[in-house]
Amino acid sequence: MESIPIPGWQVLSLCGIATWLVLSSFFNFTRKIRSFTQPWVSTYVVSTTPLTLIIQKYHNKYLDALFSGLSCVVSVPFYTAFLPLLFWSGHCKLARQMTLLMAFCDYIGNCIKDVVCAPRPSSPPVRRITATEDEKENALEYGLPSSHTLNTLCLSGFLLQYILSYTQNDDAITGLSGLAIVCLFVFFIAVGRIYLGMHSLIDIIGGLIIGLAILASWLSVHKYIDDFVVLGQNVSSFWAVLSFLLLFAYPTPQLPTPSFEFHTAFNGVALGIVIGVQQTYHQFHHESVPRVFTPHLTVPAFLGRMIVGYPTILLVRFCSKALAKWMLPILANALGIPVRSSNYIPSLSVSASAKKSDEIKQEGYIQKLFFFSRQDSFEVDTGIRLFQYAGLAWSVVDLVPSLFSHLSL
Repeated sequence: MESIPIPGWQVLSLCGIATWLVLSSFFNFTRKIRSFTQPWVSTYVVSTTPLTLIIQKYHNKYLDALFSGLSCVVSVPFYTAFLPLLFWSGHCKLARQMTLLMAFCDYIGNCIKDVVCAPRPSSPPVRRITATEDEKENALEYGLPSSHTLNTLCLSGFLLQYILSYTQNDDAITGLSGLAIVCLFVFFIAVGRIYLGMHSLIDIIGGLIIGLAILASWLSVHKYIDDFVVLGQNVSSFWAVLSFLLLFAYPTPQLPTPSFEFHTAFNGVALGIVIGVQQTYHQFHHESVPRVFTPHLTVPAFLGRMIVGYPTILLVRFCSKALAKWMLPILANALGIPVRSSNYIPSLSVSASAKKSDEIKQEGYIQKLFFFSRQDSFEVDTGIRLFQYAGLAWSVVDLVPSLFSHLSL
């Protein structure tokens, strides 16, 4: 049996990331970048506080509900629930591209947050509204850029491009109308983040600039990435190594934040989606699959998919987490790697004093690799989180469609 050759660009890409890890660690790029960006951004955060207070003068319960609701609509939990519907509705190409784009936006945005470590608007005097647990967790992150603004711009912009391409609509009025709707939506999200006291003006501007750069880049390469995912060689192993390296290619913030946890989760989602689609593309994800609102996939059948699909992926997530909690400590012990757990495994938790001295989970670039690290133990929760979200995403595109096929849904 002949072995499948590994494309040279894959080797160069992975070696390039590994080289970047070594150089970033050796020259301490994160602290150097932070040393001149953080004071500048912090000054702008303070100077734009009066603008935030002016906007908040118009606060009332209706605007509180409106902007809190909009924040939920574009939050990570929302996309976690929404993206499976795209796969199950038959728009598989859109779903996988939006998932990978979301993971890319999350990585870039959170990396910049934890490199710059710019503060959010000071509260008080700014009134911060955190209506949900998700918002309370978001408030623990650093400010620049606004992830809500960045993600909304990228995903809504890409969705508009897909709709115009899918419908083959070249009408200028339709395109301008769609663009106006996207701009209005992004505007409301941006104003809402200031109104809720979650971001300053500089955070919003940063989110818009970075979002436009990411969207422009993604629109130029998304077809090549999609072709590689569905028809490329050595896809699963390449993406697994890439996901592993991206866990390390993450900056060390001044203080621990949930940003790295968000990145780990979406890193796992992207890995699970790629592996699942690569294995089942010709069965469940090709361009001729039935789509909702057609005779081949009626609304009752689509509702049946939702009833079957959501409990299944939640069960898989629970089982994946349980399996990882059992398997990863055993594997680490077999390899002689000391591990700790901050949340998932009480028996591996550390004392409060030890935790304080080794609190930051994002150990930073090459220091995270056990053979270079100066740490006494390693955070096993990162591996558990990656594994459980990879399992969840795999079930969305592989296990659940298999159930649909057996149930004739």
